[in-house]
Amino acid sequence: MSLPNATKVLVIGYVWPEPRSSAAGGHMMQILETFLQQGWDITFSSPAGTGEHRDDLTALGIREVPIELNNNSFDAFITKLAPDMVLFDRFMMEEQFGWRVEKHCPDAVRVLETSDLQSLRDARQQRLKNRLKASDDANDFSDLFAPALREEFELMADTDLAKREIAALYRCDLNLMISEFEIELLAEQFNVPRDLLHWCPLMVDAPDSPPAPFEDRSHFIHIGNFRHAPNWDAVLWLKTTIWPLIREQLPTAQLHIYGAYTPPKATALHNTAQGFHVMNWAEDALQVMSAARVCLAPLRFGAGIKGKIIDAMLCGTPNVTTPVGAEAMHGESPWPGAVTRTAREFADCAVQLYIDQTQWTHAQATGLALLADRYQLQTHGPALIAKLEYCQQHLAEIRRDNFTGSMLRHHQHKSTQYMSQWIEAKNRFKENA
Repeated sequence: MSLPNATKVLVIGYVWPEPRSSAAGGHMMQILETFLQQGWDITFSSPAGTGEHRDDLTALGIREVPIELNNNSFDAFITKLAPDMVLFDRFMMEEQFGWRVEKHCPDAVRVLETSDLQSLRDARQQRLKNRLKASDDANDFSDLFAPALREEFELMADTDLAKREIAALYRCDLNLMISEFEIELLAEQFNVPRDLLHWCPLMVDAPDSPPAPFEDRSHFIHIGNFRHAPNWDAVLWLKTTIWPLIREQLPTAQLHIYGAYTPPKATALHNTAQGFHVMNWAEDALQVMSAARVCLAPLRFGAGIKGKIIDAMLCGTPNVTTPVGAEAMHGESPWPGAVTRTAREFADCAVQLYIDQTQWTHAQATGLALLADRYQLQTHGPALIAKLEYCQQHLAEIRRDNFTGSMLRHHQHKSTQYMSQWIEAKNRFKENA
């Protein structure tokens, strides 16, 4: 229940939150729950259709209001609501609705939940496509992994997506960044002021019971929403290259692949004789992760930090991944499993971790320690609230210092205003013709 005079927050979601389908959905729910703990008054709106795995926000005391793109009814809605703060879920929502917020609620704090840098993910996907066209080597992808910040900048800088996304970052008063790597990329290469960037990773509570031990677990697991391109690519690399290498050493090994919105092209990969099982959506991802012995996350591109790996650590399940999977996730701490650069190395490490109880137990303990060190809700939740309250109290100063953002908001507002006037004039001309 919101408190009297509570901060009124409008969240404009790219989709309705599905925490059991994606890390992005889980992170949004963590943010909403942090707001609720403050007694803030929350309205969640989205132009998206309702997904089959969405959470019931009304049960938490959050109002749900569907909205439409390019529809003037939003103007009346936001004017009546008069939010103190607007949280855009992904930069596309800021593009679509930011100018309307500026027009009707100019004093509302504008916050962008980036989830990850989509322009970085898209550029890395293009780099992988180019590499696959240039070479049929399905083993060694070392040249794709962990390039210098400058190389990433040069890959992104000329793209339309990067220009759109970073303009949206500037137009907001605060941007929630899930990855420290992306903060450094934006600050050092794109010259985005650090004051506009707030590190807000996935936030979890410590497990309330010890995880299952080595001897009570079996099988390998991969998990991830099939609509997310990096996950689908990881499944293909597993199927064509990595899993056959694992089965060479462990002929009876079984791999269980779970993911929301499983398409026919994924179910077609199911092959019991190869131990390659496409299991569709998991009702309880933590339950199936807790039963597995090793999590496989062979990501060849992507951005942000990885929800599947956080889930693996929560469940005490060691993992094998790539530098893309491990990026920005462990700081100076050791990795709870193995980070590899080739399919052969990936398979060898996965097998060794699967059969070596001592190594496996050490990796499990390392993951739990990493969670406690970097991802605790009781640390990041209060830090987020403190930063948002600072923005409320110093909004004029923040906007004055962010002249580029003010300039971009001005031109965004003016351009849409001129477009609206042109459309009205065109319609009047038709009526009088």
